[in-house]
Amino acid sequence: MTAAIDPPKIDPVALASRLIACRSITPSQGEVFDVLEEALASIGFEVHRFVTGEAPDGPVENLYAARGSGGPHFGFAGHLDVVPPGDGWLTDPFVPEIQGEVLYGRGAVDMKGGIAAFVAAASQTRHQGTLSLIITGDEEGPATYGTPVLMDWMAERGIRPDMILIGEPTSEARLGDIVKIGRRGSVNMWVTVPGVQGHVAYPHRADNPVPKLARVIEALEALHLDDGNDAFQPSNLEITAVETATRATNVIPAWARAQLNIRFNNLQRGADLVDLVRRTAAAAAPGATVEAKISGEAFLTPPGPIYEIVSAAIEAETGVSPRLSTHGGTSDGRFLIALCPVVDFGLPNATMHKLDEAAAIEDIRALARIYARVISSALGGASG
Repeated sequence: MTAAIDPPKIDPVALASRLIACRSITPSQGEVFDVLEEALASIGFEVHRFVTGEAPDGPVENLYAARGSGGPHFGFAGHLDVVPPGDGWLTDPFVPEIQGEVLYGRGAVDMKGGIAAFVAAASQTRHQGTLSLIITGDEEGPATYGTPVLMDWMAERGIRPDMILIGEPTSEARLGDIVKIGRRGSVNMWVTVPGVQGHVAYPHRADNPVPKLARVIEALEALHLDDGNDAFQPSNLEITAVETATRATNVIPAWARAQLNIRFNNLQRGADLVDLVRRTAAAAAPGATVEAKISGEAFLTPPGPIYEIVSAAIEAETGVSPRLSTHGGTSDGRFLIALCPVVDFGLPNATMHKLDEAAAIEDIRALARIYARVISSALGGASG
């Protein structure tokens, strides 16, 4: 079936600006989804929204929208939540501002600009089969009530795309130079070493956990996880914080804790890394305990049509032959890979999560044209 659409076409920069104007710090819901729903409904999408979860990880809003029917089914995934803006912006982070040829505002790059570009692409594209958007309000947070819950909702209704493009900002030096075909896994851990609190002048009456924790950190830093492989860089462990039970200058603390993160490739599994840290900590400081949260496993999309479709669209629009990469942070592809082949491609990412986040207007418009080519190639039909 060919999905029919009527003009007017959607301007990606105007839509990105409207989305940026919504203060959608993770976990998000409400107004920003209203704006997206209005845009999608105007170009023939059937929109479904639901809110789930409670504090501290919720409530979270999720959205699934589809146009057309039958196969093939091409999905676009993304998120409307943003990280907190931080202090020191030159402009109001939630008042979109165009200076010269650049759009400023939190989410311009990550990833309201990408979502706006895809909606604009859909507004100018006729296609066969099914075109869908899978949008969460909790990608920047713990994702407890985000994409995994949205996937459960889709499964209950028998919805399963044949391939998914995630609009995360993957480009580096210029638009189109990087497509992510996989992502490293991520696990956070907290190592706590117990002690006995006491006065610093009477150390024999206390048991200082800090030197023991230092030995744990030294042992963890000495671990060699792997050398990487053809698809992935080596896994790396980083200590991200150290704290004690007290900051008083004359008190030996009752405990000391280190926080760490491991970004790992497909040679590793999260549970195995947790076990390795537990054994290492116990050997260096008997009695140490480890809490862990696995954010996602590493994944790699095998070569296939989605590589060719996205790469060809980029090269046709920009003249750039993209490099296929797994470097960088994670994305909700770690969940969506369970459904079908997944790749990430979007705007240049130099300012994501930074003060004065910004996207070049021409990059947003060019991205919309690339996405239109992707839709036409994946589902047949034409843009214009």
